[in-house]
Amino acid sequence: MTLRRVGISLGNLGGFVDGLGEFSRQLGQTLADQAPALRDLHGLELHFHCLPALQGCFGPDVHYLPVQRRQEGWHRAPLNMDLWHTTSQLNRYGPPQGRGRRLVTVHDLNYLYEKRGLSLWRHQWRMRQVLAKADAVVAITGHVAGDIRRALGWAGALQVVHNGVRDLSHEPREALPGLQSRPFFFHISRMTPNKNVESLLAMMALWPDKHLVLAGPSAERNAELQAWAERHGLVNVTVLTRVSDAQKAWLYAHCEAFFFPSLTEGFGLPPIEAMRFGKPTFLSTLTSLPEVGGDAACYWPSFDPHAMRRVVEDGLAAHTPERAQAATARAAGFNWAAAAQAYVQVYLGLLDARPAVVAP
Repeated sequence: MTLRRVGISLGNLGGFVDGLGEFSRQLGQTLADQAPALRDLHGLELHFHCLPALQGCFGPDVHYLPVQRRQEGWHRAPLNMDLWHTTSQLNRYGPPQGRGRRLVTVHDLNYLYEKRGLSLWRHQWRMRQVLAKADAVVAITGHVAGDIRRALGWAGALQVVHNGVRDLSHEPREALPGLQSRPFFFHISRMTPNKNVESLLAMMALWPDKHLVLAGPSAERNAELQAWAERHGLVNVTVLTRVSDAQKAWLYAHCEAFFFPSLTEGFGLPPIEAMRFGKPTFLSTLTSLPEVGGDAACYWPSFDPHAMRRVVEDGLAAHTPERAQAATARAAGFNWAAAAQAYVQVYLGLLDARPAVVAP
């Protein structure tokens, strides 16, 4: 059988602690689990390009290529690759030199909504450099695909493949001390400025009899938010750092509602994770979130704290068992098996456009 080598580059990704890390872990593991079948059925051999700390993380049925710093300027793979998949536009390591086809996944162009002047120009220049090395692009939402066409003028092959989302509703749960005896709202993210967490704090200042739990990976950023809450006299906010999957599952299962007022998103994994539990989920109307949440979520048309509270009160009152089932069904449509299969079809479509390398 002819062998077709597929390089899957995680690039400078150092771990799986944020949204990009979750995407890389879940897509990589789902593809790796299928590696024997992909080789037998299609002659695909998977080679993961990653840092030393991640070598071996997807098991023994796939191969690993080391990330080396010199590859930022001159990248030569030890084997000829039929296809090179760069899994994020933020990857500093371009495709290796050679004759293989090149695919890049673009997760967002959030800079279009955040940057101005020279900074915007630099981001645009860099993205055009990324696309200049690609034969095809995958966007994780239709919103991102639209940005790519509109802002970058990309006229090449472009396909939307929605992310999958892990179902944590059947995973082990670990209760957090001090939260078992009180109802609470929940938000989890990197809690960077684009996540708009301050709007939630402003709303909670008007709602002293309700409690909000915030969770994020950055101790420094969490300390800033805790200080903000203390300056404004908020005693109804708890800030957590680096919750485990079991703790996150418990928080989703026990929260009254999930909040995600983000200003810019390429997809938005946490809202779908919350909807898997059938929870009332409140989102901003910006960027990709309406596409992801659909009719199963509630939306804030503005970030005025009084208006935000009214939306939450109305949404909670309207959250019937039927709406909970609709949220669960909506979330179930985003699964990694379907996402991985879509990527395999993209791979095969690109590979069919050129001869395969004969296995040694």
